[in-house]
Amino acid sequence: SVSREAVFTGCGPNLGDRRDLCDRAVTLLGLLPHSQMTGVSSLYETEPIADSRTDPGRQRFLNGAVRLETELAPHSLLEVCREVESALGRDHDHRGGARTMDLDILFYGTRSIDEGGVIVPHPRLHLRRFVLIPLVELEPGWVHPVIGQTMRALLDAVADSSVVRRIDAAGSRYGSRPTCTSSPQKD
Repeated sequence: SVSREAVFTGCGPNLGDRRDLCDRAVTLLGLLPHSQMTGVSSLYETEPIADSRTDPGRQRFLNGAVRLETELAPHSLLEVCREVESALGRDHDHRGGARTMDLDILFYGTRSIDEGGVIVPHPRLHLRRFVLIPLVELEPGWVHPVIGQTMRALLDAVADSSVVRRIDAAGSRYGSRPTCTSSPQKD
Protein backbone atom coordinates (compact mmCIF):
# COMPACT_ATOMS: atom_id res chain seq x y z
CA SER A 1 0.00 0.00 0.00
CA VAL A 2 1.33 3.41 -1.02
CA SER A 3 1.03 6.10 1.64
CA ARG A 4 -0.75 9.35 1.00
CA GLU A 5 0.87 12.71 1.44
CA ALA A 6 -0.83 15.92 2.51
CA VAL A 7 -0.31 18.36 -0.34
CA PHE A 8 -1.20 22.04 -0.59
CA THR A 9 -1.51 23.73 -3.96
CA GLY A 10 -1.99 27.42 -4.58
CA CYS A 11 -4.13 28.73 -7.41
CA GLY A 12 -4.46 32.18 -8.88
CA PRO A 13 -5.80 33.56 -12.16
CA ASN A 14 -5.80 37.20 -13.28
CA LEU A 15 -7.36 36.81 -16.72
CA GLY A 16 -10.87 35.98 -17.83
CA ASP A 17 -13.68 34.95 -15.49
CA ARG A 18 -11.39 34.43 -12.52
CA ARG A 19 -14.06 32.94 -10.24
CA ASP A 20 -15.14 30.40 -12.87
CA LEU A 21 -11.52 29.47 -13.58
CA CYS A 22 -10.92 28.83 -9.87
CA ASP A 23 -14.06 26.70 -9.67
CA ARG A 24 -12.94 24.69 -12.70
CA ALA A 25 -9.40 24.22 -11.32
CA VAL A 26 -10.80 22.95 -8.02
CA THR A 27 -13.11 20.56 -9.88
CA LEU A 28 -10.24 19.21 -11.97
CA LEU A 29 -7.97 18.80 -8.93
CA GLY A 30 -10.81 16.95 -7.20
CA LEU A 31 -10.77 14.37 -10.00
CA LEU A 32 -7.11 13.41 -9.58
CA PRO A 33 -6.56 9.65 -9.41
CA HIS A 34 -5.36 8.20 -6.12
CA SER A 35 -6.20 11.47 -4.41
CA GLN A 36 -8.84 13.04 -2.23
CA MET A 37 -9.52 16.74 -1.79
CA THR A 38 -9.69 17.55 1.91
CA GLY A 39 -9.95 21.34 1.92
CA VAL A 40 -10.52 24.41 -0.24
CA SER A 41 -9.87 27.94 0.98
CA SER A 42 -11.86 31.02 0.22
CA LEU A 43 -10.62 33.22 -2.61
CA TYR A 44 -8.76 36.44 -1.86
CA GLU A 45 -8.31 39.26 -4.35
CA THR A 46 -4.83 40.79 -4.54
CA GLU A 47 -2.84 43.15 -6.70
CA PRO A 48 -0.64 41.69 -9.45
CA ILE A 49 3.01 41.39 -8.48
CA ALA A 50 4.29 43.18 -11.61
CA ASP A 51 4.56 46.94 -11.74
CA SER A 52 1.11 48.19 -12.76
CA ARG A 53 2.70 51.27 -14.37
CA THR A 54 4.34 49.05 -17.02
CA ASP A 55 1.31 46.78 -17.44
CA PRO A 56 -1.74 48.87 -16.46
CA GLY A 57 -4.29 46.47 -18.00
CA ARG A 58 -3.60 43.64 -15.58
CA GLN A 59 -6.52 42.44 -13.50
CA ARG A 60 -6.17 41.66 -9.86
CA PHE A 61 -5.49 38.05 -8.93
CA LEU A 62 -7.87 35.74 -7.12
CA ASN A 63 -5.79 33.53 -4.85
CA GLY A 64 -6.75 30.41 -3.00
CA ALA A 65 -5.39 27.08 -1.84
CA VAL A 66 -6.42 23.45 -2.03
CA ARG A 67 -5.47 20.66 0.36
CA LEU A 68 -5.20 17.15 -1.07
CA GLU A 69 -4.26 13.74 0.25
CA THR A 70 -2.51 12.02 -2.66
CA GLU A 71 -0.44 9.04 -3.68
CA LEU A 72 0.84 10.88 -6.77
CA ALA A 73 4.59 11.45 -6.80
CA PRO A 74 5.69 15.11 -6.76
CA HIS A 75 6.74 15.10 -10.45
CA SER A 76 3.44 13.49 -11.47
CA LEU A 77 1.50 16.06 -9.46
CA LEU A 78 3.44 18.91 -11.09
CA GLU A 79 2.68 17.45 -14.52
CA VAL A 80 -1.04 17.28 -13.67
CA CYS A 81 -0.99 20.89 -12.44
CA ARG A 82 0.54 21.99 -15.77
CA GLU A 83 -2.12 20.00 -17.66
CA VAL A 84 -4.89 21.69 -15.64
CA GLU A 85 -3.35 25.11 -16.33
CA SER A 86 -3.24 24.32 -20.06
CA ALA A 87 -6.83 23.03 -20.04
CA LEU A 88 -7.86 26.37 -18.53
CA GLY A 89 -6.08 28.36 -21.25
CA ARG A 90 -2.69 29.10 -19.67
CA ASP A 91 0.01 30.04 -22.16
CA HIS A 92 3.18 28.51 -20.71
CA ASP A 93 5.35 30.23 -23.33
CA HIS A 94 4.56 33.67 -21.91
CA ARG A 95 6.33 33.43 -18.55
CA GLY A 96 5.55 36.05 -15.94
CA GLY A 97 2.60 37.56 -17.74
CA ALA A 98 -1.09 37.57 -17.01
CA ARG A 99 -2.58 34.10 -16.80
CA THR A 100 -5.85 32.22 -16.73
CA MET A 101 -4.50 29.91 -14.03
CA ASP A 102 -1.34 29.51 -12.00
CA LEU A 103 -1.15 26.31 -9.96
CA ASP A 104 1.81 25.83 -7.64
CA ILE A 105 2.66 22.95 -5.34
CA LEU A 106 3.24 24.79 -2.07
CA PHE A 107 3.88 21.80 0.20
CA TYR A 108 4.25 18.09 -0.46
CA GLY A 109 3.94 16.61 3.01
CA THR A 110 6.92 17.58 5.10
CA ARG A 111 9.37 16.97 2.28
CA SER A 112 11.93 19.41 0.96
CA ILE A 113 12.41 18.72 -2.77
CA ASP A 114 14.59 20.42 -5.39
CA GLU A 115 14.94 18.14 -8.38
CA GLY A 116 13.78 17.90 -11.96
CA GLY A 117 11.81 21.16 -11.93
CA VAL A 118 10.01 20.43 -8.65
CA ILE A 119 10.88 22.83 -5.85
CA VAL A 120 8.89 22.26 -2.67
CA PRO A 121 8.18 23.99 -0.37
CA HIS A 122 7.56 26.81 -2.81
CA PRO A 123 10.66 29.01 -2.37
CA ARG A 124 8.85 32.32 -1.78
CA LEU A 125 5.63 31.27 -0.09
CA HIS A 126 6.81 32.43 3.34
CA LEU A 127 7.19 35.98 1.99
CA ARG A 128 3.84 36.29 0.23
CA ARG A 129 0.68 37.20 2.13
CA PHE A 130 -1.48 36.16 -0.84
CA VAL A 131 -0.14 32.61 -0.45
CA LEU A 132 -0.11 32.50 3.35
CA ILE A 133 -3.65 33.84 3.85
CA PRO A 134 -5.40 30.84 2.20
CA LEU A 135 -2.96 28.44 3.90
CA VAL A 136 -3.76 29.94 7.30
CA GLU A 137 -7.44 29.53 6.55
CA LEU A 138 -6.95 25.84 5.72
CA GLU A 139 -4.40 24.87 8.34
CA PRO A 140 -2.89 27.62 10.51
CA GLY A 141 -0.79 25.13 12.50
CA TRP A 142 0.90 23.55 9.45
CA VAL A 143 4.67 23.80 10.01
CA HIS A 144 6.96 24.88 7.19
CA PRO A 145 9.45 21.97 6.99
CA VAL A 146 12.46 24.18 6.24
CA ILE A 147 11.73 27.31 8.27
CA GLY A 148 10.14 25.46 11.21
CA GLN A 149 7.32 27.97 11.79
CA THR A 150 3.56 27.57 11.46
CA MET A 151 1.65 29.21 8.64
CA ARG A 152 0.05 31.57 11.17
CA ALA A 153 3.45 32.63 12.54
CA LEU A 154 4.75 33.23 9.02
CA LEU A 155 1.70 35.31 8.13
CA ASP A 156 2.06 37.32 11.32
CA ALA A 157 5.69 37.98 10.38
CA VAL A 158 4.86 39.41 6.93
CA ALA A 159 1.45 40.99 7.48
CA ASP A 160 0.69 44.14 9.36
CA SER A 161 -1.76 43.69 12.20
CA SER A 162 -4.65 45.39 10.37
CA VAL A 163 -4.42 42.84 7.53
CA VAL A 164 -4.34 39.95 10.00
CA ARG A 165 -7.41 41.34 11.82
CA ARG A 166 -9.29 41.62 8.51
CA ILE A 167 -8.44 38.02 7.67
CA ASP A 168 -9.59 36.86 11.09
CA ALA A 169 -12.86 38.75 10.58
CA ALA A 170 -13.16 37.30 7.03
CA GLY A 171 -13.41 40.84 5.73
CA SER A 172 -10.82 40.47 2.97
CA ARG A 173 -12.38 37.45 1.32
CA TYR A 174 -13.49 37.86 -2.24
CA GLY A 175 -16.30 35.41 -1.77
CA SER A 176 -17.14 31.99 -0.51
CA ARG A 177 -15.08 28.93 -1.21
CA PRO A 178 -14.93 27.74 -4.81
CA THR A 179 -17.55 25.21 -5.75
CA CYS A 180 -16.39 21.84 -4.56
CA THR A 181 -18.45 18.83 -3.67
CA SER A 182 -17.00 16.07 -1.57
CA SER A 183 -15.94 13.52 -4.08
CA PRO A 184 -15.35 9.89 -3.36
CA GLN A 185 -11.78 8.79 -3.10
CA LYS A 186 -10.29 8.19 -6.55
CA ASP A 187 -8.22 5.01 -6.95
